[in-house]
Amino acid sequence: MARIVVPFRGLAGKQRLTGLGADAHRAVVLGMLADVLAATTRVGVTVVVTNDGEGRRLAKDAGALLVDDPGGGQSPAVAAALGLLEIDAVLIVNADVPCLVPKDLRSLLAATPLGGIALVPSADGRTNALSLSVPNLFDPLYGPRSAERFLRAARELGLEAVAVAIPNLADDVDTREDLDRLQLRAGPYTQAALEGLRLAS
Repeated sequence: MARIVVPFRGLAGKQRLTGLGADAHRAVVLGMLADVLAATTRVGVTVVVTNDGEGRRLAKDAGALLVDDPGGGQSPAVAAALGLLEIDAVLIVNADVPCLVPKDLRSLLAATPLGGIALVPSADGRTNALSLSVPNLFDPLYGPRSAERFLRAARELGLEAVAVAIPNLADDVDTREDLDRLQLRAGPYTQAALEGLRLAS
């Protein structure tokens, strides 16, 4: 069974999601995390890396394991979790892909080359989901154009590396425009947060 790592920075990770009040912002960010966890925990053992109190509560309620975020960004957060996992297939999934369903994760696992990596890039070239056939294939390359850099680094090691088109994983929420575009496809927890916004307006 795959292990799945979900890094979650809380509000600190969604600074570009503007146009919402503080309470609404938090509700949407937590709703997206809850939808991601609803999918990941049905596919494999899920580890959430966070120092956010409400994020930790959500993870615990979903049956996920918890790892403290060491700080320094997404790469150190992921590395902290990978260091605790057995030698087995690992998925790393961002917490801002609210359309995610279990089938998407299984598709990414199935597309992962034996001994290699697969990933789903975001529209801006970052990496929304990364699949490693073993944890020690991880390189701390998150950031701008990380999808290209993950693929290139793996291929330079002689590994097979593929980018996979999975719309529900490719569609992340960084801005209010993203949220408006995806709201009808988002999972039930994000939908509930958005409904709360509508009722409050």
